[in-house]
Amino acid sequence: MKKTVLKNYAKLIVTMGLNVQKGQEVVIRAELDQPEFVKYIVEECYRAGAKKVIVDWNYQPLTKLHVRHQNLKTLSTIEKWEEERMIHQAETLPCELYLMSEDPDGLSGVNQEKMAKARQAKYPIIKPYKDAAENKRQWCIAAVPGAAWAKKVFPGVPKNTGVELLWKAILYAARAEEDPISAWKQHNADLTRRCEYLNGLGLKTLEYKAANGTDLKVGLIEDAVFLGANEKSLQGIDFNANIPSEEVFTSPKRGEAEGIVYASKPLSYQGQLIEDFWIRFADGRAVEVHAEKNEELLKKLISMDESAAYLGECALVPCDSPISNLGITFYNTLFDENAACHLALGMGFTSCIKEYERYTLTECREKGINDSIIHEDFMIGTEDLSIVGVTKDGRRIQIFENGNWAF
Repeated sequence: MKKTVLKNYAKLIVTMGLNVQKGQEVVIRAELDQPEFVKYIVEECYRAGAKKVIVDWNYQPLTKLHVRHQNLKTLSTIEKWEEERMIHQAETLPCELYLMSEDPDGLSGVNQEKMAKARQAKYPIIKPYKDAAENKRQWCIAAVPGAAWAKKVFPGVPKNTGVELLWKAILYAARAEEDPISAWKQHNADLTRRCEYLNGLGLKTLEYKAANGTDLKVGLIEDAVFLGANEKSLQGIDFNANIPSEEVFTSPKRGEAEGIVYASKPLSYQGQLIEDFWIRFADGRAVEVHAEKNEELLKKLISMDESAAYLGECALVPCDSPISNLGITFYNTLFDENAACHLALGMGFTSCIKEYERYTLTECREKGINDSIIHEDFMIGTEDLSIVGVTKDGRRIQIFENGNWAF
């Protein structure tokens, strides 16, 4: 892949994604697959005026070794220096970039029970610092190819060819091929117009139906709004949290979901794939699940805490969109969720409350925003998906028809 194209992609991530401001710190979390591209990102951060850039490297084989050899107490411990770092970041609010490239099956065989218990044990310590930074910082999730990921997406081709094909798919999906910044400004404007239309309807309920058996009703919070494209931090800084992104989304009302929904794509969770699954909801809670592959992992997901079985997001994505039109299953939620309508289990977004800056986190959650240790998107969009919005005055408005926008 040409360096000029990759450098333009790095600039897109730093300027339109994170929107790094002069004097800000930046934290980048990346796998070991594309160190040269990480260097481009770091260079762009400093060019934008970053005070300091820190790169935290991850490597799935090491994660498996740690889980295998550390006892649960050690694995569950947050050291003093780690907590001091969280304090620092809650105070300085660095931009955070998650640069994904991991193997979708990279943690296959790991002790998921042990991993889950360690995460549950650490979360009460992490949560106060996480809440302290809520909505105050810029963050972005983007991706680069990894060799194992490319092999999963493009099986049977040589390693270098697979990585090159994945680069092309990522750059196309991210609108990063020619004039990325101009393309994103136009794209953001389109999604903003769709949000404005939806927010003017006064919707109370969304009803999902598809021939695969999906038949689900989801209640919406009275003063919630749909968001999409660029967001704004409480510091007043615009950023794009996902590159790519095709979604318009809101957080539904906790406790108001009834019916059954079938996944249309595999879900990559904790380095393993959950495939061919459905979830049934009653009183807002996932009360029954089934998966052809990794059903126990799905059950573990919805039991991570008392709120993990409730919905945190409803996202609208047309089938006729760049990622979907590629016809590729990426086995990566960042891309697959932007190829299909999706829901998320777990944490909702307090920024989906109208004028959320006037309320505390507690008040936003009292309005119906779910709070959980997890936020896991799963794809439900199909070519025949129908979504009808029911307004507060009882009108029924077609939002999606045959998998695409009805307006």
